[in-house]
Amino acid sequence: MKKRLASSLVLMAFAGILAWTQAQGAGKLPDLKGRTILAVTENAYMPLNFVDPKTGKAMGWEYDCVNEIARRLNAKVTWKVTAWDTMIQAVRDGQFDVGMDGITITDERKGQIDFSIPYMVSQQFMLVRADEKRFAEEKAFGANPKLLIGAQAGTTNFYSAVYNVLDGNEQNPRIKLFETFGATVQALLSGDVDMVLMDAASSKGYIGANPNKLKVVGGPLGTEEFGFIFKKGSDLAGPFNAAIAAMKADGSLDRLNTKWFFEYKP
Repeated sequence: MKKRLASSLVLMAFAGILAWTQAQGAGKLPDLKGRTILAVTENAYMPLNFVDPKTGKAMGWEYDCVNEIARRLNAKVTWKVTAWDTMIQAVRDGQFDVGMDGITITDERKGQIDFSIPYMVSQQFMLVRADEKRFAEEKAFGANPKLLIGAQAGTTNFYSAVYNVLDGNEQNPRIKLFETFGATVQALLSGDVDMVLMDAASSKGYIGANPNKLKVVGGPLGTEEFGFIFKKGSDLAGPFNAAIAAMKADGSLDRLNTKWFFEYKP
């Protein structure tokens, strides 16, 4: 999960997607012949993956995307749930075929698992309570020793908090660690922390789920590309890349963005 060259990264992502689209020729995709894909997520990263509080149903952008990828590849999906801190290792060990949780593509992670091409480019922002007036950008936050950040260990948001907002000390007591993203937001709402770093997509989801209680302040602190993860050498990475490229080309990814970031009402 978790940089400032936003337009360059977006262009790179689009260039990769375009290359895959051209390589597939006329949109022809691999046929997985009914294969069952074991997919894993965390169900705690609204609106990418979460449990609807009204229905108890697991849903989100990533659910819709992977289900559509499987449909196009003539495959079936069996969904599983695991904690963020064990997900990458579990996929690396082959317990699951594909993993997702708004996972930022990084060189370090590439050493452990394979990534798909980016399916989303997002920037990180400061999510705060709606009545927050003590700070409006990261320097003011960092300068006030009384202010606390909520973060999930091992995420891009955690490292951005350490290195982009605070002093570079990963043990800084101003960072309060939680097991899930949802827990960091609950701590923010209850006043236990004063800010949570979150990508723009998920910030919109949590603001929508908590009307008049949350807002975003300041400018983007970084840009990240999200990818699906696979065991090293997985034969699914190529087909997934082809399907993502096709969905980008025909507007399906844009429609998912509209559905989950603008139309969905928790």
